[in-house]
Amino acid sequence: MFKVTFHFDSSEDVVSFAQEGSNLLEIAREANVAIDAPCSGNAACGKCKVQLVNGSLDSPKTIHISDEEFAQGWRLSCVSKVMSDVEVIVPDIASAYKSRMKVADLDSPEEIRIFEETRKDVKNAGILMANDLDMIRVTMDVPTLEDTMPDNERLIRAVQAVKACDRPKIPFRVVKHLSALLREYNYDVTVVTRSYDDVVEIMGIFGKDEPLVVPGVAIDIGTTTVAAIEVDMLTGKILAKASTGNGQIRYGADVINRIIESEKPGGRQKLQDAIIKETLNPLILQMSKAAGLSSRRIMRLCIASNTTMNHLLLGVYADPIRMEPYIPSFYGIRDVYARDLGLPTFPNALVIFAPNIGSYVGGDITAGTFASGIWHRETMSLFIDLGTNGELVFGNSEFMMSCACSAGPAFEGGDISCGMRATDGAIEAVEIDKDTMKPHCKVIGDKGQKPVGVCGSGIIDLISELFRCGIINPKGKFVREGERVRHDKYGMGSYVIAFRDEAASVKDVEITEADIDNFMRAKGAIFSAIRTMLGSLDFPVDIIDDVYVAGGIGSGINMRNAINIGMFPDIPIEKFHYIGNSSLSGAYLMMISTQAEEKVNQIAQNMTYLELSNEPGYMDEFVASCFIPHTDADLFPSLTMK
Repeated sequence: MFKVTFHFDSSEDVVSFAQEGSNLLEIAREANVAIDAPCSGNAACGKCKVQLVNGSLDSPKTIHISDEEFAQGWRLSCVSKVMSDVEVIVPDIASAYKSRMKVADLDSPEEIRIFEETRKDVKNAGILMANDLDMIRVTMDVPTLEDTMPDNERLIRAVQAVKACDRPKIPFRVVKHLSALLREYNYDVTVVTRSYDDVVEIMGIFGKDEPLVVPGVAIDIGTTTVAAIEVDMLTGKILAKASTGNGQIRYGADVINRIIESEKPGGRQKLQDAIIKETLNPLILQMSKAAGLSSRRIMRLCIASNTTMNHLLLGVYADPIRMEPYIPSFYGIRDVYARDLGLPTFPNALVIFAPNIGSYVGGDITAGTFASGIWHRETMSLFIDLGTNGELVFGNSEFMMSCACSAGPAFEGGDISCGMRATDGAIEAVEIDKDTMKPHCKVIGDKGQKPVGVCGSGIIDLISELFRCGIINPKGKFVREGERVRHDKYGMGSYVIAFRDEAASVKDVEITEADIDNFMRAKGAIFSAIRTMLGSLDFPVDIIDDVYVAGGIGSGINMRNAINIGMFPDIPIEKFHYIGNSSLSGAYLMMISTQAEEKVNQIAQNMTYLELSNEPGYMDEFVASCFIPHTDADLFPSLTMK
């Protein structure tokens, strides 16, 4: 057995032990060491770099590591085998996805505005902001030798006197602790009840002096990030928020790799533990601490996530999702309780899931569609969710159609040599001086933060600016020369965004022609999906009245630049609206409103799902969209007029 020590820039060392020849990335996974591996260890992405500082690794040099880096000890962990006691440094760029992922900040004025406008819009559409939970104060006579009524009957009669209902139901989990609680609080208590199907159920008992709050938690489980808010379900007030990277990400950046991983021995349990024990439970405890409440008081949870994430969270067999005819185990699921998942909440807390529509259009999209409001408007609207996957919904109050496109991980920085997720050190916005070709970048993090790479919104800006300045042509090839444009021995061009002395990186931060080609395929998938979906309805692009863009590829993308590169249709810019984390907003509304929950389920049942792979013209549309902006210039009149 060899000792393997992982060093970090900003946390304590992690020590593990392994047999000779063991894979370093697998050792890290077993030790819960966060090393980013979007390709799930296939040596394709080059993101799992570590620096060997002591010991011996059997590690071949790959195209992702330069001669200089290799001499400095940099290795890809996914192709490295332990041959002795070793010590490696895990750089921040490889581990930041787990602890410093940037997601929608509900404290920012813009996110608060979006959140409040969404809630107001739903209320104006006639959705009542009320649910089946209630909190009442009851006082009972203390038992005596003359009054020997059992505690459960005493509580039942007290609740009936306040609620004017038939005999309330008391679950065993409440009965189990009933006597101790009533005596602790001297028979003067606050009771949380749930009313459904003419039944009143006693959910929990608390002291009279405890806060009159019924906490609930809404969670958006993305393939890359997880965001959550704790709210008072009686008032809708946000009590706390938290976010982090999805712990499953070390098993692959995309759902296909994770499904494959789940089918390995013990894989399903590992992936379930990664999302529940490593991700959700710490988030819930963190929020409850911030709210000053016990997590055991949380009475409801609502989860919005894609179809695969739902299956992996519940530990359900997911392999059929990735294989034709792509059939999941379920679209909607009910009667799941916190105790079934091992969540640190009230054991009988109901867990609501936003329903799926198809194998690749999940509950995050049904919840997001509800939050966007397109379901109650007469005008034609397009909803686009940009994340690790690309999903679209088009329609109005009379009909809605959805589809998913294989955009790949490029919007999250995957498949891009300089790409990274939207965390500290990521360039999220770019402008280039046309004459000097010098870039001006906005970097996520504290003031003075040096760039490490580029996230999705920054890549959109960068490609748009390179094209505007004539540095690249419509095929994404470099056609201008200068200090920042260079070519390798094979003639492959690249543009230096930040030289090594300007960056917090071991080498220059640059984007290559191969990177641009990868991103053009991702943006082409979005545009061709829009065209194909509209074409299936025999609608022109200009029928779109509004476009609602959601997702966490940055702080909100530059819509004009997205049009310039041919990702979005060329319609007036005022028709585009960035609506933040619509999945989380939808989950929040489902949790606090029974009518909202019912409406989301109705939306899912009535929505038509379009399988793009079955559409005869889709591949032609896709190929034509893999240029800047497109092979048909007439589709982008505002650009040809410049």
